[in-house]
Amino acid sequence: MATIKDVARLAGVGLGTASRVVSGKGSVSAATLEKVRKAIEELDFRPSHAARSLLSGSSRMIGVYIPLLKGTFYMPIMQVIDMELRAAGLHMVVAFGVGDGNVRQQAVEGINFLIERGCDGLIVMSNALEESDLEAMGTAKDNLVVLNHKYESIAEQCFTADHFLGGRMAAKSLLQHKHKKIAVIAGPACAPDNVERISGFMREMELAGIDTRKMWIVESNFAPDGGWAAAQELVESGYDFTAVFCANDEMAVGALSYFQHIGINVPTEVSVIGYDDTFTAEYTAPRLSSVHIAWREMTLNGLNFLLNRCYDMERPVERQYPVSMTWRSSVEKAVRGSAKKAAK
Repeated sequence: MATIKDVARLAGVGLGTASRVVSGKGSVSAATLEKVRKAIEELDFRPSHAARSLLSGSSRMIGVYIPLLKGTFYMPIMQVIDMELRAAGLHMVVAFGVGDGNVRQQAVEGINFLIERGCDGLIVMSNALEESDLEAMGTAKDNLVVLNHKYESIAEQCFTADHFLGGRMAAKSLLQHKHKKIAVIAGPACAPDNVERISGFMREMELAGIDTRKMWIVESNFAPDGGWAAAQELVESGYDFTAVFCANDEMAVGALSYFQHIGINVPTEVSVIGYDDTFTAEYTAPRLSSVHIAWREMTLNGLNFLLNRCYDMERPVERQYPVSMTWRSSVEKAVRGSAKKAAK
């Protein structure tokens, strides 16, 4: 395989001159440019990624950190990033939480891995970092974008949705269908976006005159197995309910599966609402009604901001994303009776 030295030798120019032609940086005469181009063509020279990085001072790589590589939530987000980067002639490098450390340590190690690989910029989905972790990144934090969380020291670089509004919308949707006996399967209490959506949900219920102190609520893990276990705990608790709000679609999938398993009909006997409106919601049985969060738009705008900063592009950047309700088949008006009676 030909090297840049071979190109310089065949063209009869210095290595620095050949490098300037390949990188497109610096000036050379038209005659010299033609000689180097002919040498490149004759040798079928294709600079390696490492060589291009050295020549241009840019790796043309964007690092992406996600907490875990499983489930249906993160994959569509990574697909959006990868497609946009490829279209721009760039590449994605992914790191995710591994090892025995806590989620904060895993995030720090994953981000350091991406920095050490020479990524020009980073997209991070984590609420586990602390301000001191960002400060420890030095200048690397200048080319960092955070999705779905806000850090005050880099607020301009953070892109998130109005989860409080999303929680209120879920509550309004159940109230519009005359539900008052409602159970809640929440996500981890350590997740700020979960806290926001549950707070919004409870606030809307309080405004409707419902005593939320008596409402059945359990903390789960944002995963299908957690939804199944929470639904089982709900039924076995004897709590009287006609509807369930699940703080994400994956837990709703588990809850739907458990209700079907024990013979509770959704939505005739109990209504279920999810959150996120991931593609999974379209294929549950019944199809899941869910609060739509504009994850694609949030991701694209965060990426656009980062590309503008790293490569002096001029991509449009917006910071307000619509929150809406996607109606499918898992919600009906409350009827007399309850899932408690149906489970007997």
